[in-house]
Amino acid sequence: MDALTSPRPPRSAVVVNPVKVPDLDELRRTVTDALTARGWPEPMWLETTVEDPGAGQAAQAVRDGAELVFACGGDGTVMACVTALAGTDVALAVLPAGTGNLLAANLGLGSDLATGLGVVLQGGRRRIDVGVVGDRSFAVMAGMGFDAHMLDATNDTAKKHIGWLAYVAGALRHLRDRPMRVRIALDGRPAFTRRPRTVIVGNVGRLQGGIRLLDEAQPDDGLLDVAVLSPRTLRDWLALGWGVLRRKNTVARMETYTATRVEITSKRAQPRQLDGDLIEPGRNLLITVRPRALLLCVPQPATDPDLAHDAARAADAL
Repeated sequence: MDALTSPRPPRSAVVVNPVKVPDLDELRRTVTDALTARGWPEPMWLETTVEDPGAGQAAQAVRDGAELVFACGGDGTVMACVTALAGTDVALAVLPAGTGNLLAANLGLGSDLATGLGVVLQGGRRRIDVGVVGDRSFAVMAGMGFDAHMLDATNDTAKKHIGWLAYVAGALRHLRDRPMRVRIALDGRPAFTRRPRTVIVGNVGRLQGGIRLLDEAQPDDGLLDVAVLSPRTLRDWLALGWGVLRRKNTVARMETYTATRVEITSKRAQPRQLDGDLIEPGRNLLITVRPRALLLCVPQPATDPDLAHDAARAADAL
């Protein structure tokens, strides 16, 4: 019997990025009051730093006996907690506080504090896969090329004021960039070469704004879904975007694959991202999958494969 189904309320910890939270004292009161009202012990509180965006704090929480870790911050905070908790029986609960929150958007975890707490108190949980790049783990997507350029070009102030629409301005800056020259190897099969604008490797399928890029991606199928996007002109971009929005089986200038090991090698260093968070540029991106490695708090009932139903009802639990 795990901690979330045990009659004894679980011990918990909150890993919070103080930069993403306008009022830490109010956050602490809200979370503590919601948990103690249900008979849970007060959570431990651990703040992230510039040097450590959350992995060290989440690991410390596990060592101190936490059975559930709340990640409260943006995509970087969530990814750091995913890295620390993957492979353990400690559950991750997402309390969105940033502007991206790709995991919350993909898995129906809610977009506000009340909904996030309601999801946890309902007791739903699900084991999902994680992708691995070096010593980092991610739960949503990795990418090389245009998508990372877009993230780098997106203004933080704009994200704060207009949310995901800020990424549109970042994207427009790089629509006419030169394509990459890459070699892609999947699961030991013969490698192939392409000249794409970006290569995206997903554990789930939705981008910012709810756009579903990888229609077949499932978070617990033990596979990574790969999209190779190769538009050449503005007309190509428009056709690709229209095809994705209409969820066509075949989308112009986009190839899709599945694999458990994906290696992308470029002739020159390219921008790279994991779960919407930039990592250092590089010529190579090697991604593997750890099946069902992360225990995640999710809405109940977990009947939709993407869990993308309306999680707002969970807030009634508060």
